[in-house]
Amino acid sequence: MDDGKSVSMRQPAMTLEEFLDWEERQELRYEFDGFEPRAMMGGTIIHARIASNLAGALRGRLRPPCFAVGSDARLRLARTVRYPDAMVICSPVPRDATWVTAPTIVFEVLSSSTARVDRIEKNREYQAALSIQRYVLLEQSSIAAEVYARDGERWVRSTVTGDETLHLPEIGTEFALSEIYAGIELEGSQAEGD
Repeated sequence: MDDGKSVSMRQPAMTLEEFLDWEERQELRYEFDGFEPRAMMGGTIIHARIASNLAGALRGRLRPPCFAVGSDARLRLARTVRYPDAMVICSPVPRDATWVTAPTIVFEVLSSSTARVDRIEKNREYQAALSIQRYVLLEQSSIAAEVYARDGERWVRSTVTGDETLHLPEIGTEFALSEIYAGIELEGSQAEGD
């Protein structure tokens, strides 16, 4: 009988706690989608440069208690574990913590292999995590960002391109989106700032 509710018939291969215990013994990093582990694969050099430029832009602007972390930091959510490309955290985190649970802003650099997961699955997960006030998806092939900002329990979507400003009011800063793409050649032309 169809009651109009979407129900997954997929059964988890392991629980979140089983995954966390299992992952501690692995040499590689894995995300957990709520059902099974997914190996984290290496990205392109452009992906790494965008993430590096983003880290530099954030590092120069953040003030305590806020700080930024990169893709080595694990994000534990209600039923999943993710490794975002960057997060801004403005709440206390114990020194010996192996994951964070309450970032303020999450960034993902899109790639052809992750775009669906980033735009759909992670988008839902991040929207459900009330500490996350902004989710920024950065393109690799053009100077563009898809931005989701919290308005109560819903996301408000906007797009930032070219020399437009990426506003991050939750952490009291902003910068030209092109700063994240400085020095990176994109589809036949070089990004601004070369």
